[in-house]
Amino acid sequence: MMKLSISIACFCYLFMIIMSLYSVEAREVVYNVVTKFGANPDGRTDTTNSFLNAWKTACNSAGYSSATIYVPRGKYVLNQAIFKGQCKNNIYITFQIDGILLSPKDYSVLGKTGKWIAFEDVSRVSIKGGTIDARGMALWSCKLAEKKCPAGATQSLLFSNSKDITITGLTSINSQMFHIVINGCQNVHMEGVKVKASGKSPNTDGIHVQQSTNVNIISATIMTGDDCISIGPGTFHLWIEKVVCGPGHGISIGSLGKGFDEPGVQNVTVKSVTFSNTENGLRIKTWGRPSDGFVRGVNFQGARMNNVNNPIIIDQNYCPHNEDCPDQISGVQISDVHYKDISGTSATRVAVNFDCSSKNPCKDITLENIKLTYRNQPAHATCINADGSASGFVEPASCLSR
Repeated sequence: MMKLSISIACFCYLFMIIMSLYSVEAREVVYNVVTKFGANPDGRTDTTNSFLNAWKTACNSAGYSSATIYVPRGKYVLNQAIFKGQCKNNIYITFQIDGILLSPKDYSVLGKTGKWIAFEDVSRVSIKGGTIDARGMALWSCKLAEKKCPAGATQSLLFSNSKDITITGLTSINSQMFHIVINGCQNVHMEGVKVKASGKSPNTDGIHVQQSTNVNIISATIMTGDDCISIGPGTFHLWIEKVVCGPGHGISIGSLGKGFDEPGVQNVTVKSVTFSNTENGLRIKTWGRPSDGFVRGVNFQGARMNNVNNPIIIDQNYCPHNEDCPDQISGVQISDVHYKDISGTSATRVAVNFDCSSKNPCKDITLENIKLTYRNQPAHATCINADGSASGFVEPASCLSR
């Protein structure tokens, strides 16, 4: 009987320890940037320190499994804000934004900083909702007038060397340069993101991904003055679906191959996308320079083109101002690229343009169920150094070499 009592007591004690650990593990905490850290949402007062202190507190929270940094309604002016990891206990941190984050009104404040809001070496971070406004209009005007002006913040929002990131329902407007950049990251999910800038705004890419693996971009609406989505070197396993693009320069893999020792791009899927009044639709672009880079395993499936200048294009002779391009021959090898179920209207007579490298011709390009017209007439296709095949209904007629 004594042994049974001891066994029951031990079991109860062990059960209480487990439940205690579970309750600690499941605890959550909320930090309000206004009530706890003194941020003034008047659209004039600098609130940078309030946000940084909220992050520091959340990052160092002990005994919690998750922390939420809550940004109530209002307008918050932020100077450059860099949120750095690694946080204690692998805590999950959510920025719940109901307000608007504003850059300083004077663009020279961020003119040479390179980035505005940045997360570096973090994991398990989520951004939900809110608007970030870099107020780039005055800087665009300066650049378009060819005056002497700074580059501006090259990214409104940057995630660098991070993993397990989620961005949902965020709106980025009027970026000085790139809106959202994912660099050197793993496991990133973006959904319901909106990007808005003038169609004449220079270098304002909507979402840029490079040196990253397992990135999803779902249900995004992007209106900007450069690429809606640009894909840089070192991108693997990228999934893009249900994106609406326009105005803008389309979805671009590249430019690639500016440097010789450059990682390639592999396993990219672009599915169920719409382009309206854009410079390009589905584009692969490489420099006319020696390189050991590559593009392979790309699937473009289900795209609607509405008055697009270059609906389908591979350009391996990219060389702005004809500078720094010895021999004008790209070393990037493009292969295993598939176009399926693409329809709509081209704003130019040539709707399909494969201009590939003479040194490394494009290989294994496939076209299936393509219907692109120009002014209610069949459009044209041109191919240089491009090998592949076509199946199903293909208009304009394929020019690929077998």
